[in-house]
Amino acid sequence: MKKLSIVMACMLFLLSNVLLAQNKYVGAAKCKMCHMAKGKQYPQWSASKHAKAFEALKGEAALKIGKEKGIASPSTDAKCLKCHSTAAAAGALVDGITKEEGVSCETCHGAGSAYKAPAVMRNKADAMKNGLILPNEKLCVKCHNSESPTFKGFDYAASLAKIIHKNP
Repeated sequence: MKKLSIVMACMLFLLSNVLLAQNKYVGAAKCKMCHMAKGKQYPQWSASKHAKAFEALKGEAALKIGKEKGIASPSTDAKCLKCHSTAAAAGALVDGITKEEGVSCETCHGAGSAYKAPAVMRNKADAMKNGLILPNEKLCVKCHNSESPTFKGFDYAASLAKIIHKNP
């Protein structure tokens, strides 16, 4: 019994160190602080379908599709949330982000807790070393694929042109 307790304590210690070492998702409100005026990335995102992705799960169309797929509540089902809510997909690694935020900045750019500081963000290499992701087609097709019941094909170049935003 004592050995089991020691093993469990060691496992909890290691797990807590792994979780502490991982970046946390901080939410679009933190991104907004810098990306509102300079570059205007936040206003562009907030007007996008990505920002409204969670809300889409609450509409009549989503309920109909959910019923066809055997999903009673798309806005609470993990199969839907994994692509419609950054916070829901992130699980325990959240700090200041809600599922209602939809597909936030950090879905595409990675959890921001370690790179959000202006001193880090001023240097692209430092930001990337601290978790900033420069999204690519491989990242996008994790959600924009035939697994989605509303998928009608995905043209990466055309889609990117709709959401691309310049660096601040």
